[in-house]
Amino acid sequence: MNFFTEAINTLSILVVALGAGLGVWGVINLLEGYGNDNPGAKSQGIKQLMAGGGTILIGLNLVPLLSGLFG
Repeated sequence: MNFFTEAINTLSILVVALGAGLGVWGVINLLEGYGNDNPGAKSQGIKQLMAGGGTILIGLNLVPLLSGLFG
């Protein structure tokens, strides 16, 4: 049981890190879009930023619920 708990904690950390990376990438694209006055880059940046935030929420809220499946 301890193995599954550690695996779920690790998975949660990885999903949050993936979301944070996606959010940072989105911020970079958003700032690049504002700097070059490029509406396409602004749109892509805000989409990536929101996707990163959603991924972080999944990693914080839904992944820990997997522990209920194993015990």
